[in-house]
Parts: sequence; C-alpha cells; structure tokens
Amino acid sequence: MIPIAKPLLGKEEIDAVSEVLSSGMIAQGPKVEEFELAFADYIGCEYAAAVNSGTAALHIALLAHGIGKGDEVITSPFSFIATANSILYTGAKPVFADIEPATYNIDPERIQEKITSKTRAIMPVHLYGHPADMKAITEIADDNRLILIEDACQSHGAECLGRRVGSFGTGAFSFYPTKNMTTSEGGMLTTNEKEIAEKAKIIRAHGSKVRYLHEMLGFNMRMTDIAAAIGLVQLGKLDRFTAARQENAGILSAGLKGISGIVPAETKTGYTHVFHQYTVRTEKRDQLAAFLKEKGIGTGVHYPIPIHKQPLYKELGYKDSLPISEKAAEEVLSLPVHPALSRADLQGIVEATKEFYAKD
Repeated sequence: MIPIAKPLLGKEEIDAVSEVLSSGMIAQGPKVEEFELAFADYIGCEYAAAVNSGTAALHIALLAHGIGKGDEVITSPFSFIATANSILYTGAKPVFADIEPATYNIDPERIQEKITSKTRAIMPVHLYGHPADMKAITEIADDNRLILIEDACQSHGAECLGRRVGSFGTGAFSFYPTKNMTTSEGGMLTTNEKEIAEKAKIIRAHGSKVRYLHEMLGFNMRMTDIAAAIGLVQLGKLDRFTAARQENAGILSAGLKGISGIVPAETKTGYTHVFHQYTVRTEKRDQLAAFLKEKGIGTGVHYPIPIHKQPLYKELGYKDSLPISEKAAEEVLSLPVHPALSRADLQGIVEATKEFYAKD
C-alpha cells in the first residue's frame, strides 16, 4: 500500500533523542530554546515560542494578542477544525469568509465583506502548503487596524512575496507526524513582536515567568527537549523534503494533465507551494478514491465537511452559505506526494488514475 503520508525519521533523530535522554533534561530545556532560535531564523522572523501542538500555537497566538469574548476573528471555513476552535477557546467568535477555488485559501474580497465593528483579527490558512494571498490580506489588516494571525500549520517554508509564511503576522505551525517536518507532536508560534513572544512563553507555562509566581491564567502547553531534538534534525532536512515534494508534485501534475474529469493541483505565479498535500478536484472523488484503494494507493479527503457545516457549529447557530467551500468539500482528493515515494510509486498513481478515467 502506498500511504497518503509517511514521517521520515532516521538514525540522526534517534541519536538526538538518545543524547537528550542521557542528559537527564527531558522536559522543556536548552534544546527547546535552540529549536526556537533556529526555527525563527528559518522563517525569517525575530522570535519563536515552542509549544506542544499546532492547535496550542493558534490558541496562544490569539490569547497573546488579547483576543477574547466579544471579539470576531475572520477565518476560512475550509480547514481542519482546530483553526476555528482555537478562536472559540478564547471566547471570541469565528467569522467565515469563503475561499478561492484554485488555491482553497480564504478569498481577500470575501474578507472585506465580513469586517464589522467587532472584528479584531484575520486568520488566513495557508492550506495544503500553498500560501494565502498575503499581499491583499496584509493590506486589509493594515487598513482596518486588524491583528494578523497566520495558520501556517501545513506550510513550513512556503513563500509569498519573497517571504516565508509565518513572518507576515503572528504565525502558528504544527509538527504533527504527517506534516512536512515533525517533532512527533508539537507546534511553534512565530512573531516579530517581542511582547507577543514573551507573553506566549508565559501562557504556555501556567501563566508563569518565574517559578511559582503566576501572572495570568495560563496552560501547560510546553514542548519537551525530546521533541525539540527531533525538530532540530528535521528542520535541517526540511529543504530537502520540500524539494522532493515539489518534484513529486511536478511528476503528478505532468502525468494527470489532460485527463478529462480531473483538475490537478495548481500553484499561483509568484508563490512557493510546499505540497503538504497534493490535492486534485473531481466530481467522481469517492469512486476514484475507492478505485485507487483497490490498486494499493492511499488517498485522503481534506476536508469532507466545511467547518461551518460541522455539527458543533450548527449547534452554535451557524447558517452560512459558503458555496465555494461547500463545492470543494465534495470534490477534493489528496494523492500521495511525500518524499518517501519512488518514481515507480508516482507512475503507479498516474497510471491507476488514467485507468479509472479510461473506463468512462
């Protein structure tokens, strides 16, 4: 079976973890600080705060900016539910703006329509590894004096306007095992604001900067040195992983081009797509997925239900009509694109897809 995702861990990661275990410092310690500095440098921002998940990074980013009850945060309905739930955790209200059909990212024109007197922030999602339109979104945020928080959980190293995502506003990254790099579990907040970084580090540690002195309500959302040690090794491999994903995506796109009934993944000019997912569109999504499974090829649907249509959000009273997101949810299918794929694997994916459409 060709899996839809596969974490790539080797001897270097094992040795790094063994070193930490031998040191006796296995909770948050010097490796976390080293990882924060290295990741901030990679993204091109001043500061970073390591946490225990991408969801925690989003939650803390909002709290560090003072987002709370009575506030509205505009975000995408087409993402993993953690994006919107992180807003709910603060007591604020997620407001959904529909997406661009080509990139699946939030449409800046739709953002403008959703701004009210209660709007405090915009949270674009760089979905599948393709950056959102940060030129337009940054201009909207600046013009309306809104906080900008980037959900970059799927887009480590992706670029827009010559800058890496996570450096435009306050960024949030995930290091879950299926992401483009991993710490086993973990997340990172990135920022150019010293105050936000310092506040994030206090929030992640029970609201404490000095041991047993608690300045504010906080959480236990710290990263361990074990996770950071893995992250440092993975960060050193990230550019190589990204190049492999991009090459694999190019092979898939070339092979799928011209097949009637399927739209290959696209990359907008001027953007660097890091292909966390290689996502096609087809009206025969479920049939194609079942056919590929029979051929030993794993696929994924990211995401089958837009957030505003989830039972939780219906119960909260959401009745939005967001037709582009709803249509995408019916048609998207992610194909394997990870660095562990061989040329034979990629050719097998292309040939099996061609075989499916040749049956019509």
